[in-house]
Amino acid sequence: MLITRRLEFDAGHRIPHHKSQCRHLHGHRYALEISLSGNIVNTPGSSEEGMVMDFTDVKTIAQKHVVEPWDHAFLVYAGDTVVADFLGSLEGHKTVVLDCVPTAENLAAKAFQLLDQAYSDVYGNNLRLERVRIYETPNNWADAVRDQI
Repeated sequence: MLITRRLEFDAGHRIPHHKSQCRHLHGHRYALEISLSGNIVNTPGSSEEGMVMDFTDVKTIAQKHVVEPWDHAFLVYAGDTVVADFLGSLEGHKTVVLDCVPTAENLAAKAFQLLDQAYSDVYGNNLRLERVRIYETPNNWADAVRDQI
């Protein structure tokens, strides 16, 4: 069985060497979709009976590992030293320095990496992260899929 939970957050970024507008500082209303596979819990009387995972638990884990750290932050590539140094000089600014350029593709892969162990078989029902989808806009997204990243 496969389940998916969607969350949203706001963040800024830039693609330093992009040939078009994305080289400028800007932001997005990102959407994050987490897809998990597992067996349906059939333990009579358990809170999760009939579920792969409680959607509230899916949200809680994603909030802790990705949404809260990235929400209303500027996601900056460590190699973009001009912007990283500038943001570092702003007292109290929420900046997340990444080891990759913050494209939709890289953010999906990074989120998958951050979430993979967090969801690992929480209920003893072979739960496993299968896909992380990051929407940069409603019409543009990237998927990080298990065994493809």
